[in-house]
Amino acid sequence: MKRRQAVLVVGAGFAGAIVAERLAAAGHDVVVFEERTHLAGNAFDERDAHGVLVHRYGPHIFHTGSAAVVDYLSRFTAWRPYVHRVLARLPDGRLAPLPINRTTLGMVTGQALEDDQAAAVLLERLREPHPGRRTSEEVVLDSVGRQLYELFFRGYTRKQWGRDPADLDPSVTSRIPTRTSTDDRYFSDAHQAMPADGFTPLFERLLHHPRIRVELGRRFNPATDRNGWSHLVYTGPIDLFFGHRLGRLPYRSLRFEHQHLPDTAWFQPVGVVNEPAPDVPFTRTTEFKHLTGQIHSGTSIVREYPQDDGEPYYPVPAFEAKALHARYAALAEAETGVSFVGRLAQYRYLNMDQAAAAALALARTLT
Repeated sequence: MKRRQAVLVVGAGFAGAIVAERLAAAGHDVVVFEERTHLAGNAFDERDAHGVLVHRYGPHIFHTGSAAVVDYLSRFTAWRPYVHRVLARLPDGRLAPLPINRTTLGMVTGQALEDDQAAAVLLERLREPHPGRRTSEEVVLDSVGRQLYELFFRGYTRKQWGRDPADLDPSVTSRIPTRTSTDDRYFSDAHQAMPADGFTPLFERLLHHPRIRVELGRRFNPATDRNGWSHLVYTGPIDLFFGHRLGRLPYRSLRFEHQHLPDTAWFQPVGVVNEPAPDVPFTRTTEFKHLTGQIHSGTSIVREYPQDDGEPYYPVPAFEAKALHARYAALAEAETGVSFVGRLAQYRYLNMDQAAAAALALARTLT
């Protein structure tokens, strides 16, 4: 890559910030355009008006099996150990562990399951075999059967994606394991932790480099801003980059309802409680003190309301969307001097560690 001009990186989330840092460390001048008025993308956190550290765009839990990603990010943050646990509200109001485990199975069926073998036998009896697993619905039915599908997955998925699980790619539900043990961790990755000072300070350190200039509140215009750089790294929606010339890709957005509860030590027993019932308009409630370990006399929560309109958060994993994205990916492949990386640019559901790994891999090819 030529060095006569600066590299432009569009977006200051995980993908953009890491590429910018790696290129600057290799001797390139880097300019970062960030549309929002803050760093860290959707991982942005800050203290609310009551002094509680909150994630403005919903909970972000760092977990990974990649030692390389941990080693890299540890240059910019210390870690606070945190094991994420999620409960789902049953129709009778009880809270059951997710992912489904032996405890969940016993609560739902009323059976005393004394060991993993007993849980495995029950699951085998409940499941509806779908060897092809062609849709998200078939993945769940093949794993846990109709009763658990209706209780935990169908309503939640419809709210989250605005589509029935039968209309979604298998990837939506295949990421969620089913356990016969009593392991109630949401993730099973070797490394599970939160940045000790929060995500925003991590990004401030990532981008604190004499060769990096960050322009906040700067919207990238593909028609006028793409030229004049030695290279362009784009992390925004891929269809927007091409002016939606092939049609609009579907994205799912969120509305966040933040609330502070004074003189309330704890609102719920774990960081996140899911609401799979279709008549509850929000999908989940997060209580941030569980995530951060902060001590405070009150507590702050957020509820998430998925919607079609608004800022894009999740590429919709529908079959027709994958076909349209393949056409945009072909356009991206034909571009010279432009790299596409990140959840929106790659039109893939990427966890934070996956976005970090993709950014590190891209940076290696550019330096």
